[in-house]
Amino acid sequence: MPANHFEDFLADAVVPAKEPGLGLGRDELYGLYTSWCLIHKVQLQPPEELWEALKLKGIDPDSNNLSMTGPAAADYIIASAPDLV
Repeated sequence: MPANHFEDFLADAVVPAKEPGLGLGRDELYGLYTSWCLIHKVQLQPPEELWEALKLKGIDPDSNNLSMTGPAAADYIIASAPDLV
């Protein structure tokens, strides 16, 4: 898998959270990543590969200051709460 696969995900789907101390949990990160892969027709990688890619970027999957953004965020939110549709 090209290194830019995860870099593209980070560039397209996450931004720094506006409030310090808030961030995405592993379930949210992987769900967001799954939505991003579906939208971009990219081969989904296992969670362990995402965690390793995040760590290589200096991002702790368990303690980060990331917030969702973009189309993948909307897809993830709708998929997570189907009663909203």
